[in-house]
Amino acid sequence: MHIHRKNYLIRLQQAIFSLLILLSASASFAQSKPNILWITIEDTSPEFIGCYGNKAAKTPTIDSLASVGTRFTNAFSTGTVCSPSRTTLITGVRAFEAGTGHHRSKILLPDFIKGFPFYMQQSGYYTSNNVKTDYNIVDSKSFVETAWNESSGKATWRNRKPGQSFFAVFNFTESHQSKTMTDPYEAYKKNVWDKLSPDERIADDAFPMPPFYRQTPEMRKQFARVYNSLKLTDKRVAEVLHRLKEDKLTDSTIIFFFSDHGEGIPRGKTNGIDLGYRVPFIVWVPPMYRHLAPGANGSVNTELVHFGDLAPTMISLAGGTVPQHMTGRIMMGAHKKEAPEYIELSTDRCDNGIDMVRSITDGRYLYSRNFLTFSPELRYINYIEISPIKKIMRRDLANGQLSETQQQYFKPRPAEFLFDTERDVWEMNNLANDPSAQPLLEKMRSRLDVSMNASKDIMLLPEYEIAKLPSQKTTAYQYRLSPDFKFADIYKAAMLSGFQGNKVVDQQVALLSDANKIVRYWAAMGLRCQQGNAVLKQVLAKAINDPYPPVSVTAAATSYHLFADSASAQVLRKAIQSDNEHIRLMAINYLLYTRHPQPFIADVAKARNAAMDEDGYVRWAAQDFLSAQGIMENKRGKDNPGNKRARNRQNKR
Repeated sequence: MHIHRKNYLIRLQQAIFSLLILLSASASFAQSKPNILWITIEDTSPEFIGCYGNKAAKTPTIDSLASVGTRFTNAFSTGTVCSPSRTTLITGVRAFEAGTGHHRSKILLPDFIKGFPFYMQQSGYYTSNNVKTDYNIVDSKSFVETAWNESSGKATWRNRKPGQSFFAVFNFTESHQSKTMTDPYEAYKKNVWDKLSPDERIADDAFPMPPFYRQTPEMRKQFARVYNSLKLTDKRVAEVLHRLKEDKLTDSTIIFFFSDHGEGIPRGKTNGIDLGYRVPFIVWVPPMYRHLAPGANGSVNTELVHFGDLAPTMISLAGGTVPQHMTGRIMMGAHKKEAPEYIELSTDRCDNGIDMVRSITDGRYLYSRNFLTFSPELRYINYIEISPIKKIMRRDLANGQLSETQQQYFKPRPAEFLFDTERDVWEMNNLANDPSAQPLLEKMRSRLDVSMNASKDIMLLPEYEIAKLPSQKTTAYQYRLSPDFKFADIYKAAMLSGFQGNKVVDQQVALLSDANKIVRYWAAMGLRCQQGNAVLKQVLAKAINDPYPPVSVTAAATSYHLFADSASAQVLRKAIQSDNEHIRLMAINYLLYTRHPQPFIADVAKARNAAMDEDGYVRWAAQDFLSAQGIMENKRGKDNPGNKRARNRQNKR
């Protein structure tokens, strides 16, 4: 019954699109510039959508759009969490160039970088955004007002002038991580389950589950949220397409459909692997503008696409001139450029969970360089830790109920990942240590090296340093291009971080005496990733007195982790009480993964109670720490000043 109904719905949707195509083919009016509609959804990987091969999914509207449009199989978000990805989308500048890689960091941009809809306005377009912004920048209000004619929960193309071409965005949050895992189950039932009819709902036993999760009824109950949330999302997509049809605009509108990053589940979103980066991406072009299409009706496009490509593509489709700071390619239309062989992707801090991963992919193979290897794939991020599914995983880990493979995601990462995403969809088999894969590994390393050198990755600066740039009358984007940014020296030190062995230790120890404070920082970070060395005790005893706080705190964390010495403990206690939020967050994050956390319980509890930073990241890191020590239940409680505001901001990410 369910299968027949699903097939009927798919045929119905296809019939609707076929009718629309016939209507547009016979249209007597053809405006010179196409309307463009973006339908964006949240936290979704292709593996969970029907047209990408998941037979359990109920996504007939999305599937129908793919059947008459072009389905991209190698489309990637340039980040793995909302705000860095959206900064790239709106500016056309990748996070590691703009300095916007950390999730919610309010970065200052140069005046000449504007939201790309501004340039479409210059070409006569009406631009509307419904409703999400989350651009991760300073003065977001002014930026939004410049980019959009209208940005609100009511924004639509309907307020444009008669005959004016439009660019409209509709963002649907029904598949957001809050629905699929973080909200209490009762909230999911109210906001998702109860909004689906009985035949639309997907039962707990009616879908495949990724093998890196323990296959239990309890886990299946939680994971069913992914499928049902996507079903509700599909209905929202159908509603906006129906609205377009009602206004008789389908014949003149190019439709883009995609997600802001990968699936909002543990090991997906926030994680620097394919499951965090790859997104569903579909483009439908009406016959009126068929010459602009990226492929034939119902075709599959395997070209590499990333979010930095979209801004220049939209400006080109609108007939405008692409600004020089947008380095992405025009991926379709009259001025389409050749697709690259490789693209670079990135992930950095998400909420209270610090990280730095740089990845390179050719579509099939994904190579990720993990710079902070002491932090596991399933690292502490409070917004994920409070979810039922993560709590189940930590309980099963503590009870010894996870397989060896499932346990590894809670352990330190290797410096390198290399996955064959065609044969190993869930990225369970790291090829980095496979002798037969060494030529490929060397090739991918080299490609990433070329890319990072070309971009002069500004995220190599600690966040403590990036935050100081505005006071120096510069922006992260501009500073990375200045002679003051000694990229080559910093990069050389950073690229050692994560690799093991005495030879690497010797190089890092030598770099601890470098005149460049950022080089010293990466030397200290690299030593934190080491397993231990008899030489280090004396070296670190000196480094904890470094005048640059990120160096002294990192060195102290390493020394305390290895030797539990009192001098390092004192440096960490001072850092936990620092008046600088980046130093406090850095110290608590290090302690989350130390061998000897108990002596810091009182200090972290005090920092948690005193934390007043706007987004609560220090507080949330402290809550993760205290929960890990069994001191408190990990939840967003009423004792958090400004908690409601912070929680609402998180649920919008």
